[in-house]
Amino acid sequence: MQGPIIREIAPEEILGPLNEVEAKNSPKRLYVSGDLAFFDLGPRVSVVGSRQASEDGLKRARSLARSLVEHGIVVVSGMAEGIDTAAHQSSIDSGGRTIAVLGNGLDRFFPASNRRLQEELLRSHLVVSQFPAGTSARRGNFPMRNRTMALLTDATVIVEAGESSGTLHQGWEALRLGRLLFLMESLTLREDLTWPKEMIRFGAQVLARENLEDVLQAMPHRTRERVAF
Repeated sequence: MQGPIIREIAPEEILGPLNEVEAKNSPKRLYVSGDLAFFDLGPRVSVVGSRQASEDGLKRARSLARSLVEHGIVVVSGMAEGIDTAAHQSSIDSGGRTIAVLGNGLDRFFPASNRRLQEELLRSHLVVSQFPAGTSARRGNFPMRNRTMALLTDATVIVEAGESSGTLHQGWEALRLGRLLFLMESLTLREDLTWPKEMIRFGAQVLARENLEDVLQAMPHRTRERVAF
């Protein structure tokens, strides 16, 4: 595959005018490759979680992504191993649309095992990064990536995450930005985790499979004033 065709844009070009909190937490520039029309196709939901996910967690991620696609939702994730990969692949397999938000430049592949998946998204879906081409994946990039993914989506769903998971950054950023945050019900039933109760105290909602319709109705169809390219 040839290198991706990368465009440099301001976040306002795809999100419209940002409020004060959004502007404070937004990168100045984004690098994108793929179909920007995905930002005009209705709500976008981040499906995120642990890199070292359990088999049950992977099944939940696949099922959730499939259900979201069936309701016309664009599934967003971070191209990491585990939950992210399951969400991207299930979206593709279900005939839906998916966006990857990377913690490295668009011409870098991390993890290497997802190179083929990333190439497919570059070719037929959409890949976004706040990091310019040539930037390698570094530990400090991922909290920034998570903040940007929360900004770019209408809601975040945490499928599975431990006490020290980097995924928690995105949950807190979603709450900070006033976005919807959902925790899979299975997380709230685990006695070894303290963070679900804390996030619920600050506004996170519990997502059970049977109340997906209620969640979809809560999803905002935000009107944006697109900035001309």
